[in-house]
Amino acid sequence: MRIPDAATGRASAKAADSPITMHIGPYRLQNNLFVAPMAGVTDRPFRKLCKRLGAGYAVSEMVTSRPDLQDSLKTSRRADHSGEPGPIAVQIAGTDAQMMADAARYNIDRGAQIIDINMGCPAKKVCNKWAGSALMQDEQLAIGIVEAVVAACALHGVPVTLKMRTGWCADVRNAPAIAQAAEQAGVQMLTVHGRTREQGYSGQAEHDTVALIKSRVAIPVVANGDIDSPQRAAAVLRQTGADAVMIGRAAQGRPWIFREVAHHLATGRLLPAPSLAEVRQWLIDHLHDHYDLYGEHTGVRSARKHLGWYVHGLGLPPSEVARFRARINVLTRCEEQLSAVADSFDAWSASLPALSEGRETSDWKLAA
Repeated sequence: MRIPDAATGRASAKAADSPITMHIGPYRLQNNLFVAPMAGVTDRPFRKLCKRLGAGYAVSEMVTSRPDLQDSLKTSRRADHSGEPGPIAVQIAGTDAQMMADAARYNIDRGAQIIDINMGCPAKKVCNKWAGSALMQDEQLAIGIVEAVVAACALHGVPVTLKMRTGWCADVRNAPAIAQAAEQAGVQMLTVHGRTREQGYSGQAEHDTVALIKSRVAIPVVANGDIDSPQRAAAVLRQTGADAVMIGRAAQGRPWIFREVAHHLATGRLLPAPSLAEVRQWLIDHLHDHYDLYGEHTGVRSARKHLGWYVHGLGLPPSEVARFRARINVLTRCEEQLSAVADSFDAWSASLPALSEGRETSDWKLAA
């Protein structure tokens, strides 16, 4: 593994299976374990909790570059970083270089300290507009956007990063070429999801492309895709020589995966999974922060998916999971939802003592 030197931003040798600190521009990160930006998931409450539980860095949900949507309630919530530990990283998406540069400035004015360019989203509603990973089909357009954003951010001393896929399809894996061009344009970190856009989230992520990119650039490279356990994180770091790993879906309902990975990288051992009491408290804290951002009407409803993810990995009998979800899905008040969560966890602790104490991490079901 290689870690960026604080003075030069270049990389110096470091053991591949140890948690490290690293820098993005002037910002020193606590470690090399990152939260992936996920639409509808990595809002401010989720990012804060992941950072609290061991993540060294988290990127916001994707924010559109369209000026007509910048004042919408959805975008304003995504751009809310109140009380979030820095550095504040905002991901922007779009297809027009000038519009993307304007979006970078807009978010810098609202607290962004790092701007991330989205060239990795595989969603049809994004790609159909030639944004996200669709940009990888037009390298000239993609690099033009990168150059415009870097120039806009340079005036404010804000570093620019880029997240992309290995390519558009199996026959067009052009991530290495785009990575080198992006580095020349001034991008200061690259994140690569080990799938093409064509794959979506199907099949298995491959990280040979990440290793190839790492061998060709001097800036930090982050590996992303199917990193769902401490052992897998360590293996990917060793395989690729990447500077960091980014975890997405495996953190849904399991934000403590970051402390598990950090412990394993530091000691080579697995950290016991948290007790029901610990998960109960983290979940309740998460809900309070979630309601604070969204309000009662939207907050209670949008929290349901998080609740489902949390209970999915607890090792509960399927009938109990179904009963919990049925109860949660009809509640419409914050206090009702909080009470249902607290009551359910208390009941599980009393009736299922084997779940009350921490178990080996490998006993926990991983998110799909």
